[in-house]
Amino acid sequence: MDNDYVEHCYVALELSQRSWLIGYLLPGSTKVQTQNVAGGDTDALLEALSKIAGKCQMETGSERCAHTLRVCFEAGYDGFWLARFLLDRDIDTIILDPSSFLVSRRGRRVKTDRIDVEAMVFTLKAYTLGDKSVCRPVRLPSVGEEDAKRLSRERTQLKKERTRHVNRIRALLILHGIRSVPGLWGGRWKDWLLRVRTGDGRELGPFIRKELCRQFERLDLVNAQLKVLERERVEVCSAATGVSNVQKIRTLKRLAGIGEVGAVQLVGEVFHRSFKNRKHLASYLGLAPSP
Repeated sequence: MDNDYVEHCYVALELSQRSWLIGYLLPGSTKVQTQNVAGGDTDALLEALSKIAGKCQMETGSERCAHTLRVCFEAGYDGFWLARFLLDRDIDTIILDPSSFLVSRRGRRVKTDRIDVEAMVFTLKAYTLGDKSVCRPVRLPSVGEEDAKRLSRERTQLKKERTRHVNRIRALLILHGIRSVPGLWGGRWKDWLLRVRTGDGRELGPFIRKELCRQFERLDLVNAQLKVLERERVEVCSAATGVSNVQKIRTLKRLAGIGEVGAVQLVGEVFHRSFKNRKHLASYLGLAPSP
């Protein structure tokens, strides 16, 4: 074979916490081969990819085949760090959206890691050869863009956690006929728990009182963390540097109906991306009808 001729070797990674399954398709082959490395062991992964590149070179006789590995994995548990790790070492890597894969509708499918990685290899090959309908790649955000999302996502999680604590406190008190709950939002709940009486006029039992105290303490901690997060957001948005695209946040705040919280979330989740046209933006936001 001519040494100037280069053919891709397609590699898919099925990632899990305990192990990473590597599936690869050598040039000219129709059978996907697999091997395992420990989850998170990047040295073992690089060694495995190096051996695969060596097999590719032996199969094709081309010295350039070491540079033709095309690696993919599904967006999910491991985030984006692995893609950055591989790209920094000049390994062509693409992140695939698992919800975009074409799936056969002929009955129920058997689903194992090996079957999934084999399907991903052939999906990558078809996509690389020009069939863009088989899957959709995920845009790799910059480190700054990914980090900026935490500002709004942590706030969302804390508000959900606060709601769970409030609902739990109300449910525990309702069990004893107590419907009015002062102190949920920073009041003096300790004194109130000592004075409150159940629906039949009794004192709260010692164990339910202790449980409520611990639940109120967790609620106070969440409220305190929310206040700290609010101060961080104000500082970041008022500073000249900090979260990426601060200027976009300030521009959005000038629009009626959009406050600082909404502007931070829109910039962190939506407007760090580039959209081809208004239809592209509408489809991303779920505003465009689907077939």
